[in-house]
Amino acid sequence: MKLIAEKRSRTDKYDVLRFVRNNGSCTDALMPRQGILPHDLVHYVVESALPLRHGFLSLLARGADAQFVMESVHDKSNPHVATEAVQAEAIVEGLQAQLWSGAFDEAAFLAGAAAACTARNKPPFDFSQLAMNVKEMLYDRALALHEQWHAAPYYSTLSLEFNPQPV
Repeated sequence: MKLIAEKRSRTDKYDVLRFVRNNGSCTDALMPRQGILPHDLVHYVVESALPLRHGFLSLLARGADAQFVMESVHDKSNPHVATEAVQAEAIVEGLQAQLWSGAFDEAAFLAGAAAACTARNKPPFDFSQLAMNVKEMLYDRALALHEQWHAAPYYSTLSLEFNPQPV
């Protein structure tokens, strides 16, 4: 699936992220400007690096509507949301907190992501199963994408390729 991030004018409060599936169909979402990498682009970093088959982007790649997925995954009272969707969202939120702080604290990141899952009665993602440096694979990649997005001129687009994990 192709992600096309469209940077609007300097005075706009939102940019747009279009999700173009391999079959040509698409859906899109508004991305609020927040000073750090937009939330949905953080999903790209997380879901490109981790073996999550049911995260936000994977659900969109399989045909779900962006607004529907956002509402169902963010509905903390919805017990039917897939565990991996909750884990992806928790990891994204944890990574955003690290981006806001301006420095990566792995223990705080892991604790925050775990707490967000536990609050929704889902098990946290098990990072110990992966042979990866969490800072390099998530935080550093998010910073690099932020720099790329920040450097993009207004009225331009940034295209990314997302390959969902097989189900």
